[in-house]
Amino acid sequence: MEKIRHDLRLSETISPFGVGAIVDVRGASLMAPDTSWWDKKLAQEISCERLMARLGSGVLRQPPTHAGRAGKDTPALPYWRFPAWRFCERCDKVSKLTGKKKGKWDNTCECGGLLVPMRYIAICEKGSHVQDINWFKWVHRGREASLNEAVRFCRDYKSLRFNKLANRGEGLASLMVTCHGCGNSRTLAELVTKEALQRDGIRCAGRQPWEPEGSVKKTCPHQLVAVQRGATGNYIAERISALDIPEERPQSAEAADKIRGHVYFERIVADNGGPQAEMLAGWVAEELGVTSETVLAVAGGEQTTAGEMLLDLKDGEWAAFLKKLDGGRDRAGSDFVVDGRSLEGIAGPLGLLSKISGIGQVRRVREVRALRGFRRHDAEAAVINVDLGPDQWRWPTYPAIELFGEGIFLRFGEEELAAWEAQSEVQARAGILKKRRADSAWAGRLDLPEPRYIALHTLAHLLIRRLAFASGYASASLQERIYANSDRTDKTAGILIFTAAGDAQGTLGGLVRLGEPDKLIPLLVSALDDADFCSNDPVCIESDRQGASQLNLSACHGCSLVSETSCETGNRLLDRQLVLGGSDVRGLLDDVLTEVRRPG
Repeated sequence: MEKIRHDLRLSETISPFGVGAIVDVRGASLMAPDTSWWDKKLAQEISCERLMARLGSGVLRQPPTHAGRAGKDTPALPYWRFPAWRFCERCDKVSKLTGKKKGKWDNTCECGGLLVPMRYIAICEKGSHVQDINWFKWVHRGREASLNEAVRFCRDYKSLRFNKLANRGEGLASLMVTCHGCGNSRTLAELVTKEALQRDGIRCAGRQPWEPEGSVKKTCPHQLVAVQRGATGNYIAERISALDIPEERPQSAEAADKIRGHVYFERIVADNGGPQAEMLAGWVAEELGVTSETVLAVAGGEQTTAGEMLLDLKDGEWAAFLKKLDGGRDRAGSDFVVDGRSLEGIAGPLGLLSKISGIGQVRRVREVRALRGFRRHDAEAAVINVDLGPDQWRWPTYPAIELFGEGIFLRFGEEELAAWEAQSEVQARAGILKKRRADSAWAGRLDLPEPRYIALHTLAHLLIRRLAFASGYASASLQERIYANSDRTDKTAGILIFTAAGDAQGTLGGLVRLGEPDKLIPLLVSALDDADFCSNDPVCIESDRQGASQLNLSACHGCSLVSETSCETGNRLLDRQLVLGGSDVRGLLDDVLTEVRRPG
C-alpha cells in the first residue's frame, strides 16, 4: 500500500476511478482500497442531510486527493498495486515481485525494462470479487500437466515468460505464457474459454485485493471468469446524488393537514364511509378546494404521511421548485436560487406553449454526489460496500463531493399531459418498455417507463444536445433530472437540465441566460427540429429494439443519445415517437413542428 500523489480530478474519485476501480498512474496499474484505509484527518466532511436520510447512518467525506503540483504534505489517496503480476517489456519475464528504490515502490525490472501489468485478471461472476490470475499455477495446469510429471511438479518460479508469436496472427492464440524450466506453454486463447479457470482448479478467494486473507469468513461458491484488465464491466459504480434543496412539504401533505384540522373531520371518520360521511366530505372539499375522494381517503387513513411522501429524494425537490416558480425573482442568498418565469407575452408555437406551465432559471444549486458501493462483471452481482472496515455497519464513510452549478427547470401542465398519456396507443407504446423492464432483474432499478417519463426524458436529451451548441458547455458537462411520476398523489411532470463543477464555486452563467423564455422556446423548437430527421432513419424511427438490453425504442446515437454521465438511466428508456409522433402513436409535441413549418 502506498499513497500516490498525482493529478486526479476530484470528481473522478467517485466515478470512474472510485473505491475498487483500477486506475493507471505513470505506467502502474493501481486500485483504490475502501474508505477504512483513508486518513480521516485529510478527508473533509461534507454535509447533506437529504442524502444521509437516504443512505442511513454514516458520514460523507471528500476523498483526500488533489489536482496540480504535489508536495510532501499534500493530501493523497492510498492505492494497492493490482494486478501484482507483471511482465517486462524488454526481457518478457513474468513475476509479481516488487522492490523499492529510494524508499518508493519501483516499477522496473532487474534488466532495466519497464514492468507492464498482465492483460487479464479473474473476476467472480456473481460475488463482485476480483483477484490476480496465478500465472505460474495456470501455466502448469491443463492437458500437458496431466500427461507430464515434469510439468506438474515444476518449481522453477523465475522462468516464466510472456511473449507474442508473430506467425500466429493478432489474436489471443499469438499471446503465450511459457515456463522455460519445464518447457510447457499455454496461449491466452485457452484462458477465455467457458469455465477455463474452474477446470484448472483456480477458485475465488472471496475478497478484494487489499483485504487480508483472514477477512474471509466463508468461501465464495461462484466461479471465476478471466477478463481483460481494462474492461468496462470490471467496475459498475453504485452512485447516489441529491440536490441540496430546502425540503418543502408536497401540496397533498399540506392539504391533508387542513382536512384533518377541519371541524367536520372527526364526524367523517366516525361515520366510516356512510352517507353522512359522503355528504360532509363534499362540504369540506368545496370549502378547501379539494375533491371529496381526497377527503374520504384522508379520513380512511389511505393518505400517506409527509415522511412517507419524502422517501424519494425527488419528491422534496419537486415541491421546492414549485414554490420557487410561484415566487418570481429569487433574492435569497442560499445555495438554491431559482427565478420563476412566466410565458405571458412570449411568441412561439401554441402546441409547445400550451404544454409548458412554468420555467425556472436556476441561478445557483448545490449537488452532492456519493459513492455507495460497486459491482463487478454483472449488473446483478452482489454490491460491495465502499467501507469494509470495522465501522462498515455502525458508522460507514462514503466518498462524496459537492458541486455548485446552474440550470434550467421546465414544468409541464398536468392536464394536457394526462390527456395525452391516457390514449391507448400511447400506453401500448410505453408498455413495450415496461414489459422489458419487468423481465430484467437489474432493470428494476430504473425509473418506471410510463409515457410521461419516456417523453420528458427523451425531450431532456434533445435539449441537452441543442444546448451544447448554444450554452458554452460541452454536452458531457450537462446533466438531467427527470420528475415524471403519475402514481404519487402529487403528480410530477418536469425537467431539470443543470451543470455542476467540482473544482469551482459556481459556473459561468451561460445556461441560466438561455433559460430566458424568449431564448428557451426557440431552442426547444430547434431541438425538436434536429430530432425530426435522424441519420439512421427510417431504421431508427421504425425501431422498437435499440440500446442496452433493448430498453430504447426509436432512439439512437444519431438523434437522442448523450453522454452516459449526463443521463440518469445510462441512455435507456428513450423514444422519439412519444415526443414527435409516429405512424401509430401521437407524440406529446407532435403538432409543434407542423405549426412552425406552416406557410404564412
